[in-house]
Amino acid sequence: MRRMFWSGTRAMAGVGLALGSMMACSQPQQSQQADAPEAAMEAAPSAARGEYLVKIGGCDDCHTPKMMTEQGPVLDAQRRLSGHPATLAVAPIPAGALTPAGWMAMTDATMTAWAGPWGISFTANLTPDATGLGNWTEDMFIAALRTGKHAGNGRPILPPMPWQGIGQLTDTDLKSIFAYLKTLPPVDNVVPQPVAPAGPKPGM
Repeated sequence: MRRMFWSGTRAMAGVGLALGSMMACSQPQQSQQADAPEAAMEAAPSAARGEYLVKIGGCDDCHTPKMMTEQGPVLDAQRRLSGHPATLAVAPIPAGALTPAGWMAMTDATMTAWAGPWGISFTANLTPDATGLGNWTEDMFIAALRTGKHAGNGRPILPPMPWQGIGQLTDTDLKSIFAYLKTLPPVDNVVPQPVAPAGPKPGM
């Protein structure tokens, strides 16, 4: 094409330049128009995206009770994301089992109760039952993951919950997660309150 422009008349060259300018001006507009639907989809929270984020985020790893099988622990589908079972007592922690120079954390057989320097924490019920997130609002859910406070203004959210990382998600993603959790079958399960660490408290 360049040979044609250079060997042709000045008029043809002018037409070629004009066409090139028109194409260059129109391409960004077409690109913006093509990107508009995708941007709109990203801006709208959806339970489908929430399901995807819950799965790749590994929420089941801690919030769903496990059943022990010959192949190891598997998820209890009947109690999915319902947190630590209310009726399941945790075994006593042997003295000296958790030390800065040894093991820093341990978990029970269901992987829903965790012990460490913070004491004992129990994973929350994330189902829409009244004992879980049933009375939570979207704003409370987002605030909890942004601040690390239960319901956004309560007690600290304890390890191993990685709220610091999850809290970096966009509002759209957090709203999508909340929307998906609201679609789960509700499970009546009052998760125990955290147990403070034994012994003197830091600074005392």
